[in-house]
Amino acid sequence: MSDDNQTTAQIKPKKQVSAIWIVPILALAMGAWMLFQYVTSTGPQITLKLPTAEGIEVGKTEIKALNVKVGVITDVKLSKDYDHIIATAQMNKDAKRMLSEDSMFWVVKPRIGRDGVSGLETLLSGAYIQLQPGNSKIVKEHFNVLDIPPVAAPDAEGLRLVLTHREAGKLGVGDPVIYKGFTVGRVEKTSFDVDSRRALYQLFIFKPYDSLVRTKTHFWLTSGIDLQLNAEGFEVKFGSLESLITGGVTFDTIPGAGTGSEVTENMTQFRLFDDVKQVREGMYDDYIQFVMMFEESVRGLKRKAPVEYRGLRIGTVMKVPMRMPTPEEDFSAKKIPVLVRIELGRVYEDLPSTKLPMFKEQLKSEFAKGLRGTLKTGNLLTGALYIDTDFYPEEKPYVPSQFEGLDVFPTKQGGFAQVQRQVNEFLTKINRLPMEETLDSLNATLKTSERTLASAERVASSVDKLLNQSDTQQIPADIRQSLQQLQKTLDGYGPNSTMYSEMESTLQELEQVMSEFKPVLKQLNEKPNSLVFGEDDINDPIPVRGQK
Repeated sequence: MSDDNQTTAQIKPKKQVSAIWIVPILALAMGAWMLFQYVTSTGPQITLKLPTAEGIEVGKTEIKALNVKVGVITDVKLSKDYDHIIATAQMNKDAKRMLSEDSMFWVVKPRIGRDGVSGLETLLSGAYIQLQPGNSKIVKEHFNVLDIPPVAAPDAEGLRLVLTHREAGKLGVGDPVIYKGFTVGRVEKTSFDVDSRRALYQLFIFKPYDSLVRTKTHFWLTSGIDLQLNAEGFEVKFGSLESLITGGVTFDTIPGAGTGSEVTENMTQFRLFDDVKQVREGMYDDYIQFVMMFEESVRGLKRKAPVEYRGLRIGTVMKVPMRMPTPEEDFSAKKIPVLVRIELGRVYEDLPSTKLPMFKEQLKSEFAKGLRGTLKTGNLLTGALYIDTDFYPEEKPYVPSQFEGLDVFPTKQGGFAQVQRQVNEFLTKINRLPMEETLDSLNATLKTSERTLASAERVASSVDKLLNQSDTQQIPADIRQSLQQLQKTLDGYGPNSTMYSEMESTLQELEQVMSEFKPVLKQLNEKPNSLVFGEDDINDPIPVRGQK
């Protein structure tokens, strides 16, 4: 075999992976697996807004749902405006479906509230954040943490209402909502509307009690105790123990005012009254407004004071005074206008609104008969006044007039004002008396009396001297002797005396002469000249034949 036909073998190095790369590859694979496991097992990250970080610790404060851990706080920092706290929480994977826009968070810590003591378990374990899952399909990652636990879950069955009041602080979150003594709901939220300047109280009525709320339902505050004074004495009514301690709100329909239809729309607004008495007073929608002009002081007459007729309430005072005099008006010469309204619901049970004009004219016709309004004292301790109406026929005739477009209800001064006026007139008369001249005359009279008394004293002294004389002492004996002689003389004129018999005989003869003299006197009376010409002969009367 030749050398040209021989081939040369080529030796190539064998390619192989170095064993040194096994460790990094395994580490990378393990890291990727761990990263995959972390990503697939870790839940979303959320931010929580809190008013303060009290009791919140990074890495320790847990987030629980039904006492099961679903997350932990990983970071706490101040907001940019330093107004609140921003806490970051890492949630578990299973907690992702709990985070919707209606989910609620609140801090659980020891509390003493209306339902007793709660959160005692946090004394050892520390505070935690409670999560109440929502039902909305919209996912959310930023939440506000509540100060106190919510009254009801967002998906709780029931009815949410809003009560309005002119003052805040009347109700607190968690206060009971009571119907006929039974708790049927709670106060969920309180706020204040700046635009309307009214406090707003959000209630939640649990199902099935939500059907009790009607369009004509009224809400009023309850203190748990009701004290009333009537003819039988004091009457005290107690509510539930909870309402007695914390208060609450009661609702019901007023008898005779109807019930209306059922309220089904959430966040319907109702007015919150102070008490049931205010509810009854505010239910009279049909009324007639008048203006009463008073000359005396109206101090003590307040808004909502009653207007009565012989002890029965027929209306309410609405404004005192109705308005003050303008600069162009003479303040001293003006009466004080008071706006009142006569509420027909207090007078008639069922009076249609269409008959308001007729009733107004009928009431105005009573003014001509003496119907007047007067101020009277309702409470001697507080000096509160009310308006009483009655008939005073002796008053001046009524002259129709108006004030600010409203008819004027005629008035008269009250009894106390009249007494005060009479006292002032009496004092004025006393001031007008000539006191100096009277005192001078009185002094002169006293001096004259002194001189008279001195003279009387001198006369008495002279009389004493006269009586002490012997001649004067002899006078009584002489007087007694004279009286005895007078008695003897009078006895001579007694019925058994001769003088009495002679006088009786003389009187009888005089009576006989007078009886005989009567015909002569009669003749002279009929014919005065009969003594001169004699008496005419009088013929006997002749009968006359009667006509057929």
